[in-house]
Amino acid sequence: MSAAVKTAGGGGPRHFLELMDLDSASLRHMLELGKKAKRGEISGKPLEGKTIAMIFELPSTRTRVSFQVGIRQMGGESLVLTAKEIQLNRGESVKDTARVLSRYVDAIMLRTADVSNIREMAAYATVPVINGLTNISHPCQLMADVMTFEEHRGPIAGQVVAWTGDGNNVAQSFIQAAARFGFTLRMATPELLRPPAELVAWARREGARIELTDDPVAAVSGARAVVTDCWISMSDEKTAATQNRHNLLLPYQVNAALMRHAAPDAIVMHCLPAHRGEEITDEVMDGPQSVVFDEAENRLHAQKGVLLWALGLA
Repeated sequence: MSAAVKTAGGGGPRHFLELMDLDSASLRHMLELGKKAKRGEISGKPLEGKTIAMIFELPSTRTRVSFQVGIRQMGGESLVLTAKEIQLNRGESVKDTARVLSRYVDAIMLRTADVSNIREMAAYATVPVINGLTNISHPCQLMADVMTFEEHRGPIAGQVVAWTGDGNNVAQSFIQAAARFGFTLRMATPELLRPPAELVAWARREGARIELTDDPVAAVSGARAVVTDCWISMSDEKTAATQNRHNLLLPYQVNAALMRHAAPDAIVMHCLPAHRGEEITDEVMDGPQSVVFDEAENRLHAQKGVLLWALGLA
C-alpha cells in the first residue's frame, strides 16, 4: 500500500507516485492534457527552462525514451542517470540524493526495484517526484493504457477489463486504476500469484468492482479489453526458477482460443517487453485486436500530461 507523502493537496510538490494517492479529477485532468498533447493542442514550449532528472536503477526502453523525447518536445532538458553513475550506488542515502537533486532540477523521475526508494525520495525532495516503475506499481503505464482504451473504445468507465497472468506491479496499478477510472476489473491469476489482498480491499472500499478468479476464461468472458504482462518481472528474476512460474502461468496465456471468449470487439494490451510464445502468442500480438504499439506510443503522450500537471504548468 502507498504511504501518502506530500502531494498536490498537501501543499508540497505535486508527486506522481501511485494512482491511489490522487483523486479521479486530477488523474482525468492529466489524461486530458496527454490527449491534447497528442493532438498538438499544447502550444509553445511549456517546459522551456525546466530540467528533469531521470534516475534508472533498472533497465528501460519505453520509459526512458518516452520521457526523454516528451521532455524535449515540450522544450525541456532531461538528465539521464543510471545507478552506476551516481553515488546511490556507493552508499549515499536516498534522502541526501533527493535533497541535492532538488537544488539542481525541477523534477525527478525514478525507476527502481524497491518502492521504499521512491517513497523516501518523495519525502525529502522539494520538487515533484514521478514514479517510473517500482516493484509494486507502474502508474505511468496505466495512464497510457486508459488513454489507449478510450481512443479505441470510448470512455472506460463502466467497461470490463480482464487481466490474465501474474498479479505483478502492472496488475496492481490496474487495481488502483479501476478505483479511480470506474471500470470493472476481472483478474485471472494463479492463487499463489494474486495481488495483495489489502490492495484489493482498498479498491473495493473506494467503490471499485474487482473480481478475482483462477479461471482465465471466466475473466475474459465478454471483456472489452484483455491485458497481460510478462510472467517474470525484473524484480522476480532471481527467484523465478524456484517458483516454477512458467508451468504455473501457462494456462493464462493470451492466445486465439482465449480471445474467442472476449467481446467480439475486444482489444488486447501488453505493456511490453513481450515474451512472445509465453504470456501472449504472435497470432494475437500481431493480430487485428492488438493495440500494443498504440499503447507504447501513448506512454509519450500520457507522460506529457503527468509532467505538465506535476510542474503546475497546466
